[in-house]
Amino acid sequence: MAGRTPPRLASSNARAYMTVMSGHADLAIRDNREQHRFEADLGGGSVAVAEYNLLDGKIVFTHTEVPPAHEGQGVGSALIRFALGSARDRGLQVIPACPFFAAYIKRHQDVQDLLDPAYRSALGLD
Repeated sequence: MAGRTPPRLASSNARAYMTVMSGHADLAIRDNREQHRFEADLGGGSVAVAEYNLLDGKIVFTHTEVPPAHEGQGVGSALIRFALGSARDRGLQVIPACPFFAAYIKRHQDVQDLLDPAYRSALGLD
């Protein structure tokens, strides 16, 4: 990771903001708690989202959407990394109802501890 700028994190009005590197430029991601989604401002009015629902002690990731013009540039993965970091910071167990979230978690052992135990076997991790 030499040469990469470390993520910057701040919060304002219960919304977390972060700048992460994507395939094309710095990417600002925030938790829009009112709309139950993480958002990445892609410029020009384009927004990528990772939607969620909160349950008691859990976060259910239901849908991830990246505009076609931005697919394959790491935007979806950046959203997931940010969302899982938020879940960890908040002490929430993760339920990956979204197939993109499930595939990411299955490939990244470092975040598998966040899974709700009932979903480990569904992802073939037991």
